[in-house]
Amino acid sequence: MPVNAQPVPEQSNGGGRAGRRDTYHHGSLRSELIDACARLVETEGVGAVSLRRVAREAGVSPGAPYHHFPDRAALLSAICAQGFELLADRLTAATSDAGEPPDAVARAVAAYVAFARERPGHFQLMFRPELSEPEKHPAVREAGDTALAVLTDLVDQLGVADPRALAMALWALSHGLAALCIDGQLAHLAASWQADPDDLLERSVGQAQPWIAALSG
Repeated sequence: MPVNAQPVPEQSNGGGRAGRRDTYHHGSLRSELIDACARLVETEGVGAVSLRRVAREAGVSPGAPYHHFPDRAALLSAICAQGFELLADRLTAATSDAGEPPDAVARAVAAYVAFARERPGHFQLMFRPELSEPEKHPAVREAGDTALAVLTDLVDQLGVADPRALAMALWALSHGLAALCIDGQLAHLAASWQADPDDLLERSVGQAQPWIAALSG
């Protein structure tokens, strides 16, 4: 299950889009603003995000975002919720045709890392509750619980003594590898070890399968 060690940038049109578009289909403006914000987080970090700046990136008037998002936290929470929804879909797709449960769980680990690599803008926000304020935006927590349930349901099929503890350990493994990947630390380690970063990441992800098989055997 190849997993590239370098983050893949989400499609971007550079520092803002030429021209301003004030006419949108009602639903498409919200999606465009979410996409523009995720690109901005990826390229410049969350500190660069404001509704005015996101409007400029999306090529719309400064007041346009307020039709959908009353404040910055509301926009960030929408990105977080979307990220968890996309992650749940990715995990489900990766494991739906797997054979034995240990193989399905190993595929889930690989899919988690691949998701973070492909959508670093989302991933950097999904686990920052101080930014998304899930207590005010329950859709974030609901989407997160749904994504985690994909993993816990797989672990439940393994028949281990403590499935919840194993699920947490696998989540930590997946999240740690993903963070090392998008933060550039894995590439740095690979260089210092004179290893290929993609191969190192794939071998690291591959450690999950024999470990899980031994626990469920």
